[in-house]
Amino acid sequence: MCENPQVDIDGPAVAGLVADVAAAVSRRIAVVSEDVYEVVLREIPELRDDKPVLALLSSSVHSNVGTCLQILQHQIELGAVFAPAASLEYARRRAQRGTPLTALLRAYRLGHTCFSDWLLVELARQTDDAGMITAATLSMSKTVAGYVDQTSEEIVAAYTHERERWLRNRSAGRAGRVRDLLSGERVNVSATEATLGYRLRQFHVGLVCWAGDATAAVDNISRLEHAIGHVAAKVGGAGEAVFLPRDESSAWAWLPLGIRDRFDAAAAGTADADDDIRFAFGDAVKGVTGFRLTHRQALAAQAVALAAGSSAPQVVTFSEVAPVAMMLGSPDLLRAWVLATLGGLATDDESHARLRDTLLAFLQSGGSYKATAEQLVLHKNTVQYRIRKAEESLGRPAAGNRHDVELALQASRWLGSAVLQPPREPRATATPGSWGTGQPAGRRPPSADRRTAGPSQ
Repeated sequence: MCENPQVDIDGPAVAGLVADVAAAVSRRIAVVSEDVYEVVLREIPELRDDKPVLALLSSSVHSNVGTCLQILQHQIELGAVFAPAASLEYARRRAQRGTPLTALLRAYRLGHTCFSDWLLVELARQTDDAGMITAATLSMSKTVAGYVDQTSEEIVAAYTHERERWLRNRSAGRAGRVRDLLSGERVNVSATEATLGYRLRQFHVGLVCWAGDATAAVDNISRLEHAIGHVAAKVGGAGEAVFLPRDESSAWAWLPLGIRDRFDAAAAGTADADDDIRFAFGDAVKGVTGFRLTHRQALAAQAVALAAGSSAPQVVTFSEVAPVAMMLGSPDLLRAWVLATLGGLATDDESHARLRDTLLAFLQSGGSYKATAEQLVLHKNTVQYRIRKAEESLGRPAAGNRHDVELALQASRWLGSAVLQPPREPRATATPGSWGTGQPAGRRPPSADRRTAGPSQ
C-alpha cells in the first residue's frame, strides 16, 4: 500500500502521472533499449554469439521496451497484449542452438530491473510528491511485473515447442547413420562421423535414458537431453555425445571417452537429473564394433531395470547386471530355475530377503565371515547365524553349488517378486509339542536360536 491513504494507485491522477512518465521515457526508447541490451549481454555470456542472433536479441529488447511503454502510457489491459514476434523468434532460435532456457528467463529478469530503473528516475523528475511517487511506483511495478510474467510464459512455450521439434528433425539424419552402424553392415566411417559430429575411432560408453511411466511431461525429450548432457559434462570426454531420441520418453546416447578405456557411472553423477529420469550404461569399448556392443549392453541393462520395476536404482550398469540380463530371454524358465536353485530361500518376504542378501555377500567375499560382516556392518556371529539359516532354507550347503546359487541370488535381488514365491500363510494355532508359539514340534522358538548368535539378527 502507498504511504498516503488519500492517493488511489488506480485513480486518474496516478494513471496520468504514469502516462507522463512512459511518454517521457518513450522519447528515449533507443537509449533505454540499448542499455537493457548491453546489461543482458554483459551478465549472460551464453547470449553472445553470431550477429544474426544478436540482431534478433536487439529487436526483441526494443520490442519489449516499446510494448511495455505503450501499455503504461495508454493503460492497455494485459489480457489484450501478446509477446512481440521478435521475442518469440529469438526464443525459437535459442532453442535451436541449445541455449539453456534459464539464460532466456534471466535476461527478462535483468531487463525488468534495468527498465524499471529508467521509469523510477523519470518519475523523480516528474514530481516530488512522496505520496504520488509511491502510488505511481506501485502502479508501474504491478504493470511491468505482470507484463514480464505473461511474456515469459509465452517465451517458455515457444522455446519448448521449438526445441522438441528441432531435436526430432535433427535426429532424423542421425538416426539413419546410427541404424547403419547398429546393423553391423560396412559403413563409410568418415562420412558417418561427419553426419554424427562424433569420432567413432575412440572408446565410447552406450547410454539409454528414459523417464518413468508416471511422467507425461511435454518436454521429456528436452529433459532427457539435459540429463545426458549433464552426464557427458561430468565424463569430460573428447567432443559432444551422440543424442538420439527414440520416443516421447526415452533416448539413446553414446558418450565419447577418447583414449580412456574406463568409465565410472557413479562418478559421472546424476544429481542434477530429475528423480524420475533413469539411466542404463554399457561398458567402455572401442571403435565401430564397440559402438554397437556398448549400446546392446546398455539396452540389456535397461531391460533388467524395467523388469525390476520401482525397486531398481536410478543408475544401472551392464557390468553389475550382466548375468541377470543374459538370463532374461525366458522369464518363465528363469523363475523356475531360481525357485529350484534356492528352494525355501526364494520366499518373497523380509526375513528371507535379509538371508539372501547376507548369503550373496558371503559368496562374493569368497566365503569369508569376517569380510561379509565388515561389508554389511554386522557382528561376525550374526553373519554365521544368517548363513546357517540360509542354508537350512536352501536345504544344502551353499558351497556345494556355489555358482548357481550366486547367480540365482543376483537374479532375485534385481527381479524380486518376478522370480520369487509368495510366503506361506502363517499357522493360526499351536501344535502339540510346540513351544506354544504356533511352530511345529521339535523346533525351538527364534529366541532360542538367537541365544547363540551374538547380537540381534
